Amino acid sequence: MISITVEILLISVFAGFIGSLLGLGGGIIITPALTLYLGIDIKYAIGASIVSVIATSSGSAIAYLKDKITNVRAGMFLEIATTTGALTGAFLAGVISTKYLYLTFGFLLLYSAGNMFRKRNQELPQEFPANPLAEKLKLNGSYCDRALAQQVDYHVTGIYSGFGMMYIAGVISGLLGIGSGIFKVMAMDSFMKLPMKVSTATSNFMIGVTAAASAGIYLSRGSIDPKIAAPVALGVLFGAGVGTKLMQRLKSTTLRLIFIPVLLYVSIEMIVKGVRL
Repeated sequence: MISITVEILLISVFAGFIGSLLGLGGGIIITPALTLYLGIDIKYAIGASIVSVIATSSGSAIAYLKDKITNVRAGMFLEIATTTGALTGAFLAGVISTKYLYLTFGFLLLYSAGNMFRKRNQELPQEFPANPLAEKLKLNGSYCDRALAQQVDYHVTGIYSGFGMMYIAGVISGLLGIGSGIFKVMAMDSFMKLPMKVSTATSNFMIGVTAAASAGIYLSRGSIDPKIAAPVALGVLFGAGVGTKLMQRLKSTTLRLIFIPVLLYVSIEMIVKGVRL
């Protein structure tokens, strides 16, 4: 039992590191690692994943807020959609079979990997005219990019499409037990044209709130096992602290190159597992 706990802890440190670095939440690593590597039932893995997402958010949000990379106003506005979607997804999870959870998780990650590959060479988004609604809600912002050694000003666009994508991200979060940071980052990066680092930092800020909205439902179902969730939370919290410090010193193109192989590997493993069930 001790060896399994140590393995869970080490996996969680890595998950927290990758999650905070890319804005994905620890769930992208925790769920497949616990199920495919340690053979833990996916329902308990998803419960632990929910805890890991909250821990990732807690460990990284403070650092990103301190450096003013996080767009708090955009995050709180979009959280309306993700929280509503998370509640929807958590209720749907009780009526969908394990096979479809694996397949859904795998194909969604595969799609995200393809989308990120197409933008692998993009450091900063192109200039877009200011959106009237973004100006009214004061969503535009700026941050100091340490890797580029310059101040980056940006405008937010695609408000409605981004808001809709955030609802879908919330549904995925509640359904699969992940922070759905993949889709949050994609919505902000592709639809709303935020810089990659801002998307990553804002996603880290949001995923904890989204996960917390569905955590109570999983707890009431008995899907959160303290023997699994406790080492997951500790490991993820430590890994997230390391990841936040490194992210601020990397270029966006480097983050994308790290992002792509992780998504490809996990998506293929989950799809294969789902097909075999």
